[in-house]
Order: sequence, then C-alpha cells, then structure tokens
Amino acid sequence: MNRTALLAGATGLVGGHVLDQLLADDTWSRVVTVGRRTTPLRHDKLEQRVLDLGAIEAQGDLPRADDIFCCLGTTIRQAGSQAAFRRVDHDFVVGLARAGLRIGVTQFLLVSAIGADPESRVFYSRVKGEAEAGVRKLPYRAVQIFRPGLLLGERSEFRLGERIAMLVTPLLQPLLAGPLRRYRSIKASDVARAMVRIAREAPRGPNVWEYDGMRANLAT
Repeated sequence: MNRTALLAGATGLVGGHVLDQLLADDTWSRVVTVGRRTTPLRHDKLEQRVLDLGAIEAQGDLPRADDIFCCLGTTIRQAGSQAAFRRVDHDFVVGLARAGLRIGVTQFLLVSAIGADPESRVFYSRVKGEAEAGVRKLPYRAVQIFRPGLLLGERSEFRLGERIAMLVTPLLQPLLAGPLRRYRSIKASDVARAMVRIAREAPRGPNVWEYDGMRANLAT
C-alpha cells in the first residue's frame, strides 16, 4: 500500500503507540507527525513537523494524506483553565479535521473518552462530546471514534489521580459487567493497535468503538 498518515499527539500516551504501529505497518509508506514537539524517533518513512495546531487550518504546506490519527488530549490541570482545555480537546481537534479535508484525507480517527456527550453536565465529557459532534458533521468518507475508559500505560508526566485509579482498577474490573463493560480500563497500546487495525479496513460511517469493539480488533 502507499498511504500517508498524519498523526497529531504523537508524544502522548496513545499517540506514541500509534506512531510505533504505523511505522511498523506496510500499509503506510509515509507518516507525518504534527504538533509543538517532535519525538526522538527516527525512521525512513517518518517526517516530523513542528507547527501551531491552533492555526493548522491556515497552514498552506501540509502534505496530502489519506488518514488522520488524532490523539490530542490534555487535562484541565495541565492546560491551566477550562478555556485552555477546550482549546486543545475541541478547537485543535475540529481544526485538524477541517484541515484534513483540504489535503485529501478520507478517514479521520479520533481518540475521545468514554462518557463523551455534548449534553453532559460534566465539563470534560461535554467538551469531548462537542469535539466528536464537530468531526461527525464534516464530510469524511470514514470517521472512527474511540472511547476508552481509564488508559493504562506509563505517561511521561505524573498524574496522581490516574496512578491511584490504576491501583484500584484490577479490583473493580470484574465488577464491570454487562452495560458497565464499556467503562473497563484498557491499555493505551491496545487502543493504538485497534486504531491501526480499523484504519487499514476504513469502514464507512461515523463509527464509535468502545471497550468491546477495541478488544475485538487487536488481532494483527
């Protein structure tokens, strides 16, 4: 195959695993990362571009691509305010999706979160839901939305709440059965594997992938 992938959020927990998966997959002959930082990785088919994601719609030199993997995400604590959080988790995401249409992208893959709902009374979930809605409105041939619960893996930055949750999660996981299965924690590497597997097949639609859907797509 001779596809080009554009990846935003390559320095994050899921994004780092997505980058590894894309570089190892012959489906994509070129992988372009965009964002304010580069990764230390070097690879023949990897190109890293430092740019302001807040102004990506105005970028005139973005390469043509087939698939966008959007793994952007922060926390209100990291961002510093609700407005700053919304800028990253909504404005950057929707801006990237709009820019993708201009460069020929036909599939947009988004890491969201379980509970995302534009009508939610919880700010975090509402912003995630609004970002999903913004992407869904765009005329992509395929939109894949991934809603993991607690992500398991080693982040570059320390998050106390997540670290505590990781200790408690193994005890609670068996209790999350039936409709509650969607809230089960999942390895960030498994989310990445599912994203790349589904991206290869590019099922049409907007499609939402939660715990069971992602786990069913881990085979290589």
